[in-house]
Amino acid sequence: MDRLLESASGRALAGRHGRARAKEALREAADRWRAEGPRGDDAAESILAAAARALEERAPAGPRRVVNATGVLLHTNLGRAPLAAQAVAAAGRAAGFSTLEYDLVAGTRGRRGEHVRPLLLALFAKDRNDLDALAVTNAAAALLLALDTLANGRKVAVSRGELVAIGGDFRVPSILAKSGATLHEVGTTNRTTPRDYEEALEAGAGAILKVRPSNYRIVGFTEEVSLSALAALAHARGAPVIFDAGAGAPARFAEPSLADEPVPLEALDAGADLVCFSGDKILGGPQAGILIGKKDLVARAGANPLARALRPDKLVLGALAATLDLHLSGRRLEIPFYRMLEASLVSLRDRAEMLAAAARAAGFTAAAVDSIATAGGGAGTESTLPSKAVALSRPSSSADALAAALRTGELPVIARVEGGRVLLDLRSVAESEDEEIVRALEALGG
Repeated sequence: MDRLLESASGRALAGRHGRARAKEALREAADRWRAEGPRGDDAAESILAAAARALEERAPAGPRRVVNATGVLLHTNLGRAPLAAQAVAAAGRAAGFSTLEYDLVAGTRGRRGEHVRPLLLALFAKDRNDLDALAVTNAAAALLLALDTLANGRKVAVSRGELVAIGGDFRVPSILAKSGATLHEVGTTNRTTPRDYEEALEAGAGAILKVRPSNYRIVGFTEEVSLSALAALAHARGAPVIFDAGAGAPARFAEPSLADEPVPLEALDAGADLVCFSGDKILGGPQAGILIGKKDLVARAGANPLARALRPDKLVLGALAATLDLHLSGRRLEIPFYRMLEASLVSLRDRAEMLAAAARAAGFTAAAVDSIATAGGGAGTESTLPSKAVALSRPSSSADALAAALRTGELPVIARVEGGRVLLDLRSVAESEDEEIVRALEALGG
């Protein structure tokens, strides 16, 4: 191994990839050469060439870029909201030395939160001097900070129908327990009444938490208590109301399937004291948690030592500021989520027909078909959107095998399998990615 590393080719490999990585690649290449058995070629030359190929073909460190053809616009496993070009550029500007915590005018230390705080207030609470906002790492962090600030050591009343679990990591009871608060369950899974909350407050509950169950619905014989009614009950006893909105829209959507998405200012006007929501859902920005509410309560949250542990880094702040600026500038269609959301069926149909023709030319059976996309990302269980897709199949492989081949290509294309066919739903695919899909199909052939 030392002789291989000290050869001219070995030194070149170590120079390009680092000695430890080159040594590892040479060892693996040598193991493969031994397993395959001598072939009459020069062993050292063969091993060095194999190691060089492996290192050159090695995928870059970190998450890989993929084409999201699932029809889920905010796909949690694929990174939720894709960032606008302006947000990517802003993160790049912040990546080196920057004014993260520096005031250029005064020449003294600044506050990192001020890069986004005024923008958050302008978008979500314009002309409201009684409100303030704070950004943290994600929505779970915003909820944790709110609970720790307002209810540590106290009981928090939560409806049993709102003790949600989203994905595998976010569970309201677990977040509440970590905050130092004590869960006080009220009502039943399907029915919670004002009297249930009254009894909890009488039993010593120091706060009420209302959670929007964004990824499921309870239907039938149900009852829940509105935010305004909760606020009246809680405020009469000096208890705050925290609302975990999940996603937060600057204004009501015209799209019927998203019309019920929470608007933080409406929740605050209804009586919530603090509202928590995500930056990488309806906002269309980077992963971040937003805490907005009464000025004195947000100030207390910001002064909480936990706020330092949960503060966003410079890349997130840059991307979030740029995303907020696009909303405020009336340029939300430059945010990929909104561009996908508002793409016309005519444009999606034309693209689907073009891609279907290219797929047939590559040897696939393909057709443009109707499809149903979803907003995803916990933006509501009924957020379905009409869409167009390319249905793919080929006699030589099953739908599952074809989907696997697409996602293991040089540029992974993530499709969905439905009705024995592979569907490439174009509502979640940027138009600029169509040619990349064509190249992926040509590489696979029919």
